[in-house]
Amino acid sequence: MNRETKVKPVMAALLLGIFMASLDNTIVATSMGSIIGDLGGMDKYVWVTSAYLVAEMAGMPIFGKLSDMYGRKKFFIFGILLFLIGSILCGTAQTMVQLCVFRAIQGIGGSALMPIAFTIIWDVVPSESRGKMSGLFGAVFGLSSIAGPLLGSFITDHIHWRWIFYINIPIGLLALGLIALFYNESKTHSRQIIDWAGAIFLVSFSVSLMFALELGGDTYSWSSWQIISLFILSAVCFVAFLIIEKYAKDPILPFDLFKERLYTTSVLTGMFYGGVFMVSTIYIPLYIQGVTGGSATNSGLLLLPMMVTSSIGAAMGGALANKFSYRSIMIVSSILLGTGAILLGTLEPSTPRWMLTIYMMIVGLGVGPSFSILGMSAIQKALPQQRGSASSTSSFLRALGMTLGITIFGVIQRNSFISGLPESFKQNVVGGNSRAILSPELRAKIPADILKQITDVLSNSLTTTFLWTLVPLALAFVFILLMSKEKLSDSQMFQDK
Repeated sequence: MNRETKVKPVMAALLLGIFMASLDNTIVATSMGSIIGDLGGMDKYVWVTSAYLVAEMAGMPIFGKLSDMYGRKKFFIFGILLFLIGSILCGTAQTMVQLCVFRAIQGIGGSALMPIAFTIIWDVVPSESRGKMSGLFGAVFGLSSIAGPLLGSFITDHIHWRWIFYINIPIGLLALGLIALFYNESKTHSRQIIDWAGAIFLVSFSVSLMFALELGGDTYSWSSWQIISLFILSAVCFVAFLIIEKYAKDPILPFDLFKERLYTTSVLTGMFYGGVFMVSTIYIPLYIQGVTGGSATNSGLLLLPMMVTSSIGAAMGGALANKFSYRSIMIVSSILLGTGAILLGTLEPSTPRWMLTIYMMIVGLGVGPSFSILGMSAIQKALPQQRGSASSTSSFLRALGMTLGITIFGVIQRNSFISGLPESFKQNVVGGNSRAILSPELRAKIPADILKQITDVLSNSLTTTFLWTLVPLALAFVFILLMSKEKLSDSQMFQDK
């Protein structure tokens, strides 16, 4: 560790960077009504979120590799600056098209922050303190991801929607100042050849896949030529990327990483966990508003218990990593998460709020350790010059899992809801759209007996969706069992001298 580096201010900068990037994944969701009211462009609703996610996911592996080649500090600073520029532009957007473009700029900046932050921890924090710091980082990631919708609705209701973007300015400037003043890299980074061909095909794969998932079933049917073409394009680009990486002199994704069992099992577990995590975050608010008739604020507040326990779980996971193997901690995590999913699968319209709160707390405790443990285990055996690539690939696969989870479980929930509706009012009442009954005006116009039928069907569709999350969770459990039995304290033997 460089003696001139002040660890505490640097850690504060990294935490602020992670907070910004993960917060903006979700903060826009509850502000979209006001945004559309000001800017119009209802047909571009989905792209406000998708533009950010596409750009963020596509940029992660590239920035990870660049940080290995040219240093962490300059690309973390670049990420903050680009994120701030995007935030300012988003706040000044006058049309929906402008907002979507500016959100993509934000996403590119955000793609540098998360993976590089975890890599810097490994570079500057002594091995005996990495568990606690990674736990803290995981807690902040979970906290900001879940708090986004609640904070977004509060700012929109009490200030203005543009401030959900302007709020990033003081946070980003503080992070920028701290990292610039107190982080001094001690290692020299080898100048390698940038794998431009691999980068192009990786971005093309990510963008075409994300477009297919976001447009499918909404703008176009899944069987339309547009969606099929996008899936084919993504498959071709993915195969081309793998071929290029195999023969590239300095690949973006070193295949040597996947020869380590701990790395491979960690990143694949993270991918499956990502999809499961998103289901509870998205569909519990839908349950509160659509089934029980609660307000948007109440549905957001109900996420708070999960937010708190996921942060506790992340911190505990990091703290215990020196004493217990990653595998042991993740086994407990998966059991808790599976228990929470099963309990959510028992929900009924009459389920008391206190009981749902307990279920959410169990889910939070289950998913929390993954925020810290899987990040550490993915980097543990990577060489110093591979840490950026290892961390960014882990973040990329988790983001991919979250995206796939949103899409796949969205199809499951919608199909279950539509199939359960009586034909007599399948189109006339809600048009097959479960989110339509979130409107108080629409609910008030529906006769009580019909509304009960709809809410019962919606409740059943949600519990079915929760139970389906046991499938990716079972796959994650298989990879957890296949993990090697290292713990964080074992990382000392892999340190560069």
